[in-house]
Parts: sequence; C-alpha cells; structure tokens
Amino acid sequence: MKTLIFTLVGKDKPGLIDSVARTVYQLGGNWLGSNFSHMAGHFAGFVHIELPAEQHQTLIDTFEKHPDLDIHLVEGEPSQTHLPATAIVEVTGNDKPGIVQELTNVLNRFNINIRRFDTSCESAPNWGSQLFKATARIDMPDNFDTDALRAALEDIANDLMVDLIESDQ
Repeated sequence: MKTLIFTLVGKDKPGLIDSVARTVYQLGGNWLGSNFSHMAGHFAGFVHIELPAEQHQTLIDTFEKHPDLDIHLVEGEPSQTHLPATAIVEVTGNDKPGIVQELTNVLNRFNINIRRFDTSCESAPNWGSQLFKATARIDMPDNFDTDALRAALEDIANDLMVDLIESDQ
C-alpha cells in the first residue's frame, strides 16, 4: 500500500465527496482522513488515503479527468514520529485589516506550528462593526509557557478575547 495525500478544489455541488470516495474505494484504497470546507460557493479539501501501489497511476488518470474538481496529489510519505502537545486557541474581537497576519505573526514568534486554522467574520450590530472569530489548533513545544502566548495575543488589540485550551491531540 502507498500512502497519498491529495488536495481538491472546485465549484461546490452535491456529490463531490461521493465521487472521490467512490474512485478511491473502486481502486482498492482506504480513506484514512479528510478535511473539507465550503467558502464563497467553492469547495476545497485535503484527503489522506492508502492505495495499492499498482493503482497509483490509475488514480492520477481518473482524477485528471474529474469534471468538477481540480485535484492534485502530494507525493511522499507523511511522517511524524513525535506528536507534540496541542492546544486550541479561540480569538474573538472587532474585525480589522491585518488581524490574521497579526495573530499568525504572534504564533510564529513563539515557534508554534498551526495544525488547523478557521476564521470567520459575522455581523455584530451591538459591537458596531464586524466580529472576527478564529480558532486554531496548535502544536506546543515542550515546556511551553501558555500564559506568555495568551498575553501576546491579547496585546494585539484591547478588545480581543483569547481562550487557550490545552488538549490531548
């Protein structure tokens, strides 16, 4: 078996995941994990599969002909021998240009790997502007000072609320 990761993007419509899953199954593959999202009428995702090595080229040929998705295989074996401690960072505050860059810059200064990052803006009439929300799952280095990270994130803006929840993967 060969382990593969592929990305896919296309205009959203019913049946997209089913068509990809059917192809993987018909070629003897095993679906190990996935992450999908819908945004502005488009659909995007990542999929991690195992596939018999002799079916690799058939999968590539089939995906190249998909009528609704642009699919790209990522070559190479994913590997991670040490799974670091993780945390969830939830941030809420008034939206402003550059807020994502400021948040990711703080995380980068602490040498933190972002495993997942979801953001949104929603109407907040009682706040007088758009409300920005972000949730990040992060890898934390050993002996990490979560209080220092929380303080650095809160320093971005005086109206920013930050919750940091340590987790077990």
